[in-house]
Amino acid sequence: MRKLLKFATAALTLVVASSASVPVASALSIELKDVAADRVERQRAAAAGALPLPNTPNVAILDERMRKTGVTLAAPMLIRIFKAESELEIWKERDGAYVLFATYPICHWSGSIGPKLRQGDKQAPEGFYTLTREQIRHVGRWPKSLDLGFPNVFDQSLARTGSFILIHGGCSSVGCFAMTNPVMEEIHLLTSAAIDAGQEHVPVHVFPFRMTVMKMAEQALSPWSTYWANLKQGYDAFEASKRPPVVSVCDGRYSFEAGVDGRTSTGPLQACATTLSAIRDQEQWLRSVPSPAASPLRVDQQSGRSSSLRGRVGAPALVRNGRTVRCALARPSCRKFAALKTQVVSRRRTLASTSPDRSNGRRNQPRG
Repeated sequence: MRKLLKFATAALTLVVASSASVPVASALSIELKDVAADRVERQRAAAAGALPLPNTPNVAILDERMRKTGVTLAAPMLIRIFKAESELEIWKERDGAYVLFATYPICHWSGSIGPKLRQGDKQAPEGFYTLTREQIRHVGRWPKSLDLGFPNVFDQSLARTGSFILIHGGCSSVGCFAMTNPVMEEIHLLTSAAIDAGQEHVPVHVFPFRMTVMKMAEQALSPWSTYWANLKQGYDAFEASKRPPVVSVCDGRYSFEAGVDGRTSTGPLQACATTLSAIRDQEQWLRSVPSPAASPLRVDQQSGRSSSLRGRVGAPALVRNGRTVRCALARPSCRKFAALKTQVVSRRRTLASTSPDRSNGRRNQPRG
């Protein structure tokens, strides 16, 4: 079956790239594995300008849709993502509980079901994250996007690496969730309004699939079944109360407490002392990782100036033997070093936000 899927992927890529009726098809990035094969069709539709995608809410009548649902723009919200179904939900608070406001098709996400483990694996993450004001993006390639804050404190405790995992517009993605531009504008507006109104942390729950008993049974033999059983506890906690649970992390597991009625925000993920100690130990190890060698230099025969054999734009600065050099990001060792440095910065932020005088062993984390 996997061989047939690979063959079908290659054939579709060839057909799309060679089609004269879709001039921008050569820019498509098709990531088809064992789930959500309809991602290919959505990418082709978006490239052909066939938007909005089927089952997309009418973003032109946002106010009317809110009136029908009985919610306000400023009401607290929750985002839920289901990878296998390629759906993103927004729930809004109404009368002390949360109601489903909108379900949007995800135009594209890369990889397969299962968590993101390392930088460059092209996997979209799974788990529990939070959005703060600083994670609402207004610049860059996707000026209206949301940074999930990966890796969160759970991911960090397991040495998972990566950064800038976004919910953004368009219909191409490597590790992110691409929603198309019109849909992303609405999601960005709803999130910004909730945070502006006082919701300091917007929960984002990312699941591999809708975690029903039947679907869990279908995945019983997956190597991720134990992890998914842990995620299902958070899924069930929300389904039972229709309020976001308070999420904490300890000993490589998520824990959940019932959300409090009337609370504007459930806060960031909490971490127990054991988890924070594991993150500190990893940071000490990262400090001992040697810097990669600088890329070889060549001398331009006409100018007599030395230059790198590979591009040095944006290359990380390193200090070797008392002088500053730059490594080339084309080198795998340099990319690994840059990813490790990103880990160190993220973990220092986590550890800096801890409060050692708290008796219950939990600490606050600033992001996701």
